[in-house]
Amino acid sequence: MSLKINTLDFQQLVGTIHNIHDELTAQASRAVNISLTLRNWLIGLYIREYEQHGRDRARYGEALLDALASALRQIGIARSDARELRRYRLFYTTYPQIRDALPPEFSSRLLQGKDLGGGDSQIPPASQLDGGMLVARLSFTHFAELLAIEDSTKRSFYEVECIRGNWSVRELKRQIGSLYYERSGLSRNKRKLAELANQNAETQAPSLNIRDPYVFEFLGLKPKEVMSESHLEDQLIDKLEEFLLELGHGFCFEARQKRILIGGEHFFVDLVFYHRILKCHVLVELKLEKFRHENIGQLNTYVSWYRRHMMTDGDNPPIGILLCADKNQTLAEYALAGMDNQLFVSKYLLELPGKEAMQAFIEGQVKEIGEQQ
Repeated sequence: MSLKINTLDFQQLVGTIHNIHDELTAQASRAVNISLTLRNWLIGLYIREYEQHGRDRARYGEALLDALASALRQIGIARSDARELRRYRLFYTTYPQIRDALPPEFSSRLLQGKDLGGGDSQIPPASQLDGGMLVARLSFTHFAELLAIEDSTKRSFYEVECIRGNWSVRELKRQIGSLYYERSGLSRNKRKLAELANQNAETQAPSLNIRDPYVFEFLGLKPKEVMSESHLEDQLIDKLEEFLLELGHGFCFEARQKRILIGGEHFFVDLVFYHRILKCHVLVELKLEKFRHENIGQLNTYVSWYRRHMMTDGDNPPIGILLCADKNQTLAEYALAGMDNQLFVSKYLLELPGKEAMQAFIEGQVKEIGEQQ
């Protein structure tokens, strides 16, 4: 890049720095995503090879992935539970052509057979796209969605459309959910349908998407470091945590940005407490936006998940607190998923801070933080 500095004016300086930032951020994003994708593919390859040629594979049999997950967890390897290991193995068998995208130091070792017993290089690729293009254009989170599609023709259709439209992961999920493949098969004018499908499609941003759970765990980041919606929200959650603990009503802090897995997708609960008096979990969600019905629905889902997976003997059902704060209104709502005993509900509400107190606290903090900016 050659620049004549003495010809730059201030606006050109700003524009040049902007372009450099965007270009190198995009490069960083691609590098991280490619490394993560190749890591998971190689894990799948080695698992498959061990199952076929490992010296002591008979000792583990069908319990191999559980034993491997336990061993990897002990040495701190992220995303290595048995469910993910199965996904990596499926990734390898579904996309064998990704071997061509490996860096020379990996591909030469595999081809020379230094690490593997025999290899399984004759698996026919289900995708018609070459490995280099797939790895360069799709993140592993895209692949995770595509691997859930059993029909290879349907999967190939979404691969091509996803790359052609530069779809985000959320857009890919939306298009699969809208039966785009099936509608395309029935459509007389497929080109027109494709234009309509991409007209309002959400595309991938070039910046590094560290919100992706695969990416931030791969980079060794903690949820708290990457999951906050904004600096303001982060400060508010800090204050909210202190507020509830200082009430003296029995709140015991348990987790922040608690990750839970629902239906194959990860979600994060802003704050989780255990209430000593009520003997239950209390989940707190903060939204810097106007109240929407889906907010309480989402919190109810979290509460239901906790009721099913986290309650132990002697626990009462969990409760959720939703706080929505925008410029004009602050709203507090409680989520009591599946709780129909009104006496029990009344007891809960007596021990929890009142809605008015919660609303006043959030409004005061928003104003205070705003004045400090």
